[in-house]
Amino acid sequence: MLKTPVAVLIFNRPETTKRILSSVFQARPEKLFVIADGPRTDTDDQGKCEAARSCVDDFDWQCDVVKNYSESNLGCGLRPASGIDWLFQQVDRAIILEDDCLPEPSFFRFCEELLDRYRDEHRVAMISGNNFQLGKRRSEYSYYFSRYTHIWGWATWKRAWQNYDFQMREWQKLRETRWLEDVLQNHSAATFWQNTFDNVGNMRSVWDYQWAFTCWLHDQVAVLPQVNLVSNIGWGEAATHTKDPNNPAAFLATFAMDFPLRHPSAITIDREADNFTFATQFADRPATPFARLRWRLSRAIRGDHTF
Repeated sequence: MLKTPVAVLIFNRPETTKRILSSVFQARPEKLFVIADGPRTDTDDQGKCEAARSCVDDFDWQCDVVKNYSESNLGCGLRPASGIDWLFQQVDRAIILEDDCLPEPSFFRFCEELLDRYRDEHRVAMISGNNFQLGKRRSEYSYYFSRYTHIWGWATWKRAWQNYDFQMREWQKLRETRWLEDVLQNHSAATFWQNTFDNVGNMRSVWDYQWAFTCWLHDQVAVLPQVNLVSNIGWGEAATHTKDPNNPAAFLATFAMDFPLRHPSAITIDREADNFTFATQFADRPATPFARLRWRLSRAIRGDHTF
């Protein structure tokens, strides 16, 4: 049984919601939190939201299930942020999944072991289940440290989340300095993130950029696995952000983590891996043909032809 609480964020996609909840059910958490946004007006959300919420009741949970359902639509920026705020009023650590993030079973053990290992190491802000190195291992260890706070399946502590500022109030003081250059040590990445942070106030649908800013502000890093442990299965026209199913990050194959974990001896950011992530996931240009080929090969090796 999984001792770490699990939180699932849902909205209006019952098909993917049921798949994610099934994976959580198999992990047998002692406590489950379900955070739901409400339907938008002038849409067909009402029935879809009700169907997604009914998925929770389809399982015979042998655990305490706590629900936080919004009757109005807060949007996919404020609803996750406010829901996670609420979550950490109840617990001091949690594994968090959105309704389109399908974990490999070993993801839960990976998070739980590292939440315990780094619980008092304040430089570590989170554990991610995502690997966007497209098949390239960066070391012999089970994971590496990164500036990139990928949240398609992740875990964190109350001690880290309590620094979160949805409004990013410190940004205006920092934007004219070399702060981003120092944090990222990559001029192109610094330029990209300056433009991104400048526009966060106009993007009602984001909360994770603010999380990245929070972690960088406090000189914190993320743990990223050497193999991908979570696949985003929500790509398509109905999605808010993940519309292009040809994106190299779409429907990534997942692989089981080997245990016991092999731990790095020091908390050192892998700059080469981060630069690769920036070039393939964030830069205003498509991933290289080689990166796309590696992505396709990783899926073929896995036998993943269903997506």
